[in-house]
Amino acid sequence: MPHSDPADPVRPVILVVDDTPEALRFLTTTLESAGMTVLIAIDGLAALDSLKTVVPDLILMDAVMPRLDGFETTRRIKDQPGLRHLPIIFMTGLTETEHVVRGLSVGGVDFVSKPIVVDELLARIRVHLATARVAHGSQLALDTSGRPALAVDRAGTPQWLTPAASLMLERLFPGWSSAAGGLPDPVRAALRDLQAAPPAPGARIAVAAGERTLEATLLRCTAAGQWVFRLAERHEGEERAMLAAQHGLTAREAEVLLWISRGKQNREISDILQISPRTVNKHLEQIFEKMGVENRASATAIAVTTLTR
Repeated sequence: MPHSDPADPVRPVILVVDDTPEALRFLTTTLESAGMTVLIAIDGLAALDSLKTVVPDLILMDAVMPRLDGFETTRRIKDQPGLRHLPIIFMTGLTETEHVVRGLSVGGVDFVSKPIVVDELLARIRVHLATARVAHGSQLALDTSGRPALAVDRAGTPQWLTPAASLMLERLFPGWSSAAGGLPDPVRAALRDLQAAPPAPGARIAVAAGERTLEATLLRCTAAGQWVFRLAERHEGEERAMLAAQHGLTAREAEVLLWISRGKQNREISDILQISPRTVNKHLEQIFEKMGVENRASATAIAVTTLTR
């Protein structure tokens, strides 16, 4: 079970795989005291199950465990393309050369001997985390090189943008240039709002850009403090059509719902659509009835879900 928030983008996430309760308690206390988030698994099968939902930054793997030992567990992890970048450090009392060779051959990056020396363990973890950050950060950039994607730090400062992302932002926000550094003001503000409460991968924001909408989806918060987003754009007409088709709304009702989903108040919608506030209210009544909801917040939540599928 996790002992702190695995979505925290600053604290490295370490998965400890060991079948000994005393070892788990010792490692959890040691790593958390060093500013790391700890996840635990009591054997190899539990570790593989854990990796289906949370991908850590590094794994400490006991070599000898029941059901599935550390060597086979590591081999299965490295067989999965999305997990091959994970550094795995073996922990074992086995010091024979054959065990060291076996651990390295299945994908381990290092060995620490039991009983564990705390300073040595932490030093090795930090070295491998730093190496993995550089390697995986480069891999993320390569993986998204042909797609619109960007990475920002916790302050919202861009770390890198792919060429496709730069072109998209320049097209949607005239006057902005990647050469100037930073991001368009509306994008930066939206990302900062999202980062204020650390979200899970898959969280999305939408930023209005004229008749089009920029959508940013969080792919991952790395141990290096980079928030990696994939970008997409939609035309306002496409969004209206989606809302109308999904919820049985008229074109005008879908338009009102779209602006509600963007956080606009009735008076603002009245000005934007050039209709009276009373007409906006009437449209809202019809929207609530057709969507089977009782209030604006529920309608907004459903609309955002519809638009981010």
